[in-house]
Amino acid sequence: MPHIFTRAFSARAHPTQPRSWSKPVLYGVASLLSAALAFRHAPSPIHLDAPHTTSQDVVVDPATSVEFPKELRVPSRFPSLPHSLLGVGVRTVSFLGINVYSVGFYADLASLKLKIPISATPEEKINYIVRNTSCVLRIVPTRHTSWTHLRDGFMRTLTARLQLAKSRGTLPAETETAVQSPLRKLKSVFPTTKLSKGNPLDVHLTAPTGDPTRQRNLVFSDLGAVESDWVAEEFVLAYFEGDGISPPMKKATFERLSSIGN
Repeated sequence: MPHIFTRAFSARAHPTQPRSWSKPVLYGVASLLSAALAFRHAPSPIHLDAPHTTSQDVVVDPATSVEFPKELRVPSRFPSLPHSLLGVGVRTVSFLGINVYSVGFYADLASLKLKIPISATPEEKINYIVRNTSCVLRIVPTRHTSWTHLRDGFMRTLTARLQLAKSRGTLPAETETAVQSPLRKLKSVFPTTKLSKGNPLDVHLTAPTGDPTRQRNLVFSDLGAVESDWVAEEFVLAYFEGDGISPPMKKATFERLSSIGN
C-alpha cells in the first residue's frame, strides 16, 4: 500500500512549524474578560414561554404568599362575566395559630345592578351581594390535609348557622326540615382522599334564577353541587359573621365595599 506510506512520509518530511503560544493565550484571556463583562451588564433574559401574570394581575395573601387573580371566570356552559376579587385572607386554627388555608372572595359585580347606597353598612352590602349575584370563595390549603377534614369544618359551620338562625327566630320550621337533605348531600360530595397543599377549591354560589321553583346551587369544583338557597347563601355569609372565618379576608372585603354603591 504505497499511498499510505507516501502520506506518512510526507507528514514526516514537512514537520509542523512551531507556533508562538503567547498571542493565542493573550487573545483567549481578552475574550474571556470581554465575555465576563458582557454577561455582567447583560439584561435579564426574556422567557417567551413565561406566564403573562404580573403583580398588577394578582393579590398576594401576606400571611401565606398565596396569589389570587384579581378576576376569576367561572367555568360554565354559557359565557360568564368575570368575578371581581373583593378580599383575601388566611384561615387559622386559633388555639394553635396554624395557617389552614388562604381564601379569596369574588363577586360578579359587572352583572349586578347595585341598588344600595354607598352609605350602607358593610354588613348590608355583603348581605345584598350574596343574596343577589354570583359569588365564589377560592380556598387554597397552606398545608397538606384531607377532603374529610375540610368537609367536617364546613359541616360544623353550617350547623352553627342553623343554631344561630333558630336563636334569631329567622329559621322557619319548614326550612329547617327542607335543608336536611341538602346538608346530607353536601357531606357526601367530598372524597376521603388527601388534599394537597396549594390545590385550590372554588366554591361557587350560583346567581339567583328568578324562578321560585328553582333553588340556587353551591358548586364545589370537580366534586359536586348542592341545590338549596339556604345552604348556598348561608355557607358564604358565614365567612362574614362576627369576626369571620378568616378575619383578614372579612376586613379586606369590607374595606373594598366602602367604595361600592351609588
